[in-house]
Amino acid sequence: MKKVLFVYPNLHAQIGFNYGISYISGLLKVHGIETKLLNINEQLGYPLDHERIKKDVLTFGPDVIGFSVLSNQHKYALEIGGEIRRYTDSPLVFGGIHPTMDPRGTLSHDVPDCVCMGEGEEAFLEVVEKGDPRGVRNMGYKKEDGIVLEPLRPYTDLSTLPFKDYDIFDFQQMIDAKDGWVGLLAGRGCPFRCTYCLNHKIIQLYRDVGHLPKHYIRRHSVDEVLTEIEYLLTRYQRIKMFIFDDDIFTFDKAWLREFAEKYPSVTKTSFVCNAHVKMFDDEVAHYLKKAGCRIVKFGLESGSDRIRRRVLGRYMSNTDIEKAFAAAHKYDLHTSAFLMIGLPCEEKQDLMDTVRLLAAIRPGRFRWSLFFPYIGTRAYEIAEREKAIDFERWKNLDNFTDETCMDLGEEVNLLVDKVKDSLCAFINGYSGDQEMEGYRAIVEEIESMDGPTWEKEKEGLRTRIGELDQKTGETGCTFYSVKYNRFMGVRSDWKDDSLSA
Repeated sequence: MKKVLFVYPNLHAQIGFNYGISYISGLLKVHGIETKLLNINEQLGYPLDHERIKKDVLTFGPDVIGFSVLSNQHKYALEIGGEIRRYTDSPLVFGGIHPTMDPRGTLSHDVPDCVCMGEGEEAFLEVVEKGDPRGVRNMGYKKEDGIVLEPLRPYTDLSTLPFKDYDIFDFQQMIDAKDGWVGLLAGRGCPFRCTYCLNHKIIQLYRDVGHLPKHYIRRHSVDEVLTEIEYLLTRYQRIKMFIFDDDIFTFDKAWLREFAEKYPSVTKTSFVCNAHVKMFDDEVAHYLKKAGCRIVKFGLESGSDRIRRRVLGRYMSNTDIEKAFAAAHKYDLHTSAFLMIGLPCEEKQDLMDTVRLLAAIRPGRFRWSLFFPYIGTRAYEIAEREKAIDFERWKNLDNFTDETCMDLGEEVNLLVDKVKDSLCAFINGYSGDQEMEGYRAIVEEIESMDGPTWEKEKEGLRTRIGELDQKTGETGCTFYSVKYNRFMGVRSDWKDDSLSA
């Protein structure tokens, strides 16, 4: 029996379920191939420990080693792979987002023998069975005279795939580490072409070899999704919430209507999903509420219409955003807004437009990150053209919540750091509510500080904001405070602390 070892570096980052590995491993097992995973994440008890990795690799004795590589984790994949090369001759295959977006750059390093581009289930199986990437569609590899990138095969038919492999993960440990939240994927693809996202690049890669974009968006049937949910509820304990990680869960109203009819008969467990303001109305909100949705998440990214259109390729107005949030609130759905700061071409006014929009729509929660230009995306090209990327920091960042690799000029850089550090206070202060005058005073103080003063005072300001949060909470006023993690603001009327995001 052949053996495949998967390595998933996910260091100094949030715990995440790797759908790609679960799908591929499920397919390999059906074909009689044994699999194992090294899920390298310090929060799961597996830090970057080369001696431990060596012991696990040699004990398992894999025929092939497959790395799932995110751009922020590429340096760790190279480091781990380089060490593995010292004691095994097993071929190393790099797959995932980073090799798909930059296959030639990935193959320029000595560590990987080949890369798997795009959807990898069938390609990786073929390579393992054949023992050679040459002539295998979706594969890239090195030859003496250069690099060969084989054409991509058609998009995977999801109905042909076996059940995802949860056993390869210590899945109960992941459930408990995430306070009972369990990720699901009902389909693949997105109808939008946002510049910062990988979807437009993947569509172009497939289109270049004749595969039409209309086949990119695919869905498991409602019954397939419900069967998977029943399996998880039967096999694992302490599941409190499902979270659908589909880019847009709500785009197909007929599918959603069937789901709303059937889901409550399978489980009373609430769920979270992603939506888009241009595909959200009272009808969608009704179906979600009927099914048992607790939280609906929207990607806003910026409150600046200029930035959304010119930089992000998100063609929606603030009015569209306000209507979608109003519809969700009408049906008592807890709303979550995603946003990015430190975007290419962002100016002070754009940042403050984001603050003002959030203060106006009053989402149940919001989550912010620092913009990271992923190689291969149009947003990367925009940032590069603007000479706004600090490439040394870009190479060394582990995540996009702690630091930024963008350089937008001294004045904007300073405001980005202030907003990142005190966003809840900014939104409270800009709400216009009389009860928020304390926050308004602190925000005015922050806005007036120069760089050295801000660096000196920021720790003390965090303490003052925390004290004001406690005092405001005692009054019963509705306000935002940092909760669950350092990059999430939650409205004070959310009371269920057992369901942390």
